[in-house]
Amino acid sequence: MPSDPIILAFDTSAAHCAAALLRGGQIVTSRVELMTRGQAERLMPLLEEILAEAGCAWKDLTAIGVGVGPGNFTGIRISVSAARGLALGLGIPAVGVSGFDALAENSSDALPAIRAPREQVYVAVPDKGPMLMAQAEAESLGPLIMNDDADAQVCAIARITGQRWQTTTLPPAPLYVRPADAAPSKDTAPVLLDG
Repeated sequence: MPSDPIILAFDTSAAHCAAALLRGGQIVTSRVELMTRGQAERLMPLLEEILAEAGCAWKDLTAIGVGVGPGNFTGIRISVSAARGLALGLGIPAVGVSGFDALAENSSDALPAIRAPREQVYVAVPDKGPMLMAQAEAESLGPLIMNDDADAQVCAIARITGQRWQTTTLPPAPLYVRPADAAPSKDTAPVLLDG
């Protein structure tokens, strides 16, 4: 077990591609690139740039941290798949961190809320769990901390991973509060031939 754990964390659950590297409990480098599309193509090069900035290589990593949502369905799938693949390939643990946990790490005085389409937010309602509701309704529950600072969020994911990596036993899984927005395919299914 390394005395100075090196954690690579990343998140693509919103309109960004964000990554941070934590070494020995301190954020060494972090970067956020705002984007509504293209996270799948940009994530791995961004991670390599973060490693290079910190003077690290893939083999130096102790664990992977990943934002598991809630948020953009496709973005969550991109980052969770990448984290699971990297962990498997490198033989290190991957830790899933919810956006709620990352926000709570940045503020213990407010209710974590993650922006959703149509003036809605995902909120971790005490004693009820994650819910999707109108932002005005969520604000009636008390002060909110929103996921407007992607850099603070990915750095929190790295710090939380630094606390959890030794006790994590399950691979990260997406945190979906509602089903995907995708409409069913209008294409006719292919005919399967027996034969």
